[in-house]
Amino acid sequence: MDNFAEHLVKKELTGSDKAKRVIILVGGIVIAVMLVGFSVLMLGQGLLPFVGLALAAVTGYGTYFIVSNMYVEYEYTFTNGDLDIDKIIAKKKRREMLSVSVGKFREFGRYDDSVPEETDDMTVVFATSNIASEEWYADFDHEAYGSTRLIFCPNENMIENMKKNLPRALRAKLEENEDKELSE
Repeated sequence: MDNFAEHLVKKELTGSDKAKRVIILVGGIVIAVMLVGFSVLMLGQGLLPFVGLALAAVTGYGTYFIVSNMYVEYEYTFTNGDLDIDKIIAKKKRREMLSVSVGKFREFGRYDDSVPEETDDMTVVFATSNIASEEWYADFDHEAYGSTRLIFCPNENMIENMKKNLPRALRAKLEENEDKELSE
């Protein structure tokens, strides 16, 4: 029987992300309105008004494209010991971020202050909702990235399925940490 779990996580926009989105949106609208106004003032000047209208349309579409691409989701798929993480942009484009066998994990657990700092040669892959209380991490060696730390937000079902495929020592360490948390 297949060991399968799937989870979709929406990246929450930070204050900085929201500010960027508003600035881009307002800036794009202002530039498009100015170009339309310029085109109206230049009526009767040959092709110049049409160029202005075309630039206004391009600006409007560009603004829409940039703002819509700020909406990001991550899809975690766990199948028979393999974890695949895809980034979904604007609910349209899917890009594979990472594939790894859970059996290659060197470390796995909740991402909090007790987690050792990343090393200088470590590649950090963020596939998280930006809600710190839900974040987990995994350290492993990846063929393309070398020493890698994955920070992500799996749900309980995915965590339970992943535990079955963790290396024995890591699974024992994780269970020991969970027992400590329960006793506190």
